[in-house]
Amino acid sequence: MQTKILCTATRAKKVVLCLLLGSTTVQIASYLAGTSIIVYRIQESITCVVVPVTVLVINLIVVREIRRASHNASANLGRQQHQQHQQSAVPTVMLVTTSLVYVLLIGVAYFLREITWWIRSSTLVYSRDVASILSFLVFAYNFYVYLITGQQFRSELHKLFC
Repeated sequence: MQTKILCTATRAKKVVLCLLLGSTTVQIASYLAGTSIIVYRIQESITCVVVPVTVLVINLIVVREIRRASHNASANLGRQQHQQHQQSAVPTVMLVTTSLVYVLLIGVAYFLREITWWIRSSTLVYSRDVASILSFLVFAYNFYVYLITGQQFRSELHKLFC
């Protein structure tokens, strides 16, 4: 019931439009300011803190709703509880895993960049560089998460290559 209220096509269009306008505004401000360190730091904070935390919170809400729907269905249907729980566990694990990996990869790199901004240390600079390189894995990790946690994904991949 609450899902019907929260997840509507109109609301999704508004969110996408706001994200588009927000990112365009930040890019224009960044372009106009040139090499302004303040604009760069604000943009980096939004990209590396606000976005990952938002993704994690949204996915945790989705997980909560999946669990709630699974629990309600199992309470109403009785016998199908075990089967329903197994079906909802896989997307839950995938959502939480991908969100946590995203937050960890981006968050650690951002945290080390912030520390090295204030404290100049060769060890910290090296750690920052390694974390920044590892943060690029955020663009490819979904494949590996689905490979590890998704039995159906593995079987379809096996069929594809055999």
